[in-house]
Amino acid sequence: MLNLVLFGPPGAGKGTQSQKLIDKYQLVHISTGDLFRAHIKNQTDLGKQVSQLIADGELVPDSITIAMLEEEVDRNKTAKGFIFDGFPRTVPQAEELDRFLESKGAKVNGVIALDVNQEELTRRIAERHKLNGRPDDDAEKLKKRIGEYFDKTIHVLPYYETQGKLAKVNGIGEIETIFDNLCEVIDSF
Repeated sequence: MLNLVLFGPPGAGKGTQSQKLIDKYQLVHISTGDLFRAHIKNQTDLGKQVSQLIADGELVPDSITIAMLEEEVDRNKTAKGFIFDGFPRTVPQAEELDRFLESKGAKVNGVIALDVNQEELTRRIAERHKLNGRPDDDAEKLKKRIGEYFDKTIHVLPYYETQGKLAKVNGIGEIETIFDNLCEVIDSF
């Protein structure tokens, strides 16, 4: 089983690259952001709990995020592996993911951080907001989300680096070039 964590700030290209990786490696993509949006759209209990947090650019509490992620993994029992996108965002989440996967006889094989500077992130998300109108992409919320990433989430990288699982890939350039670089890293895990 191949389990990957695709890491990067909002707008780094995780969603774009995840789809290409899913197609190539036949993995199941678990994006906490997508799951949250689906729950909100379907007015589930979880969706009602997280709706305001996401709209305000806040992080959803670990207990809710982890329960939702475990439910999604359990729903895909025959998967060849998973791409975790937007999770883990904290070291406690990373530790919980390790414990959960270990209970399933699996592990995180590798963590890939898409490296994109703040200027490019701002440009990409402004464009995405124009095209899709996602409420969490508006300028003030975006600033807060990027700040959350650089203030809090980025501290997860050393956790995986000490395990020898971290690789960084330049997330700026042609989509196919970035994809080729990602595949090269994944094939080395």
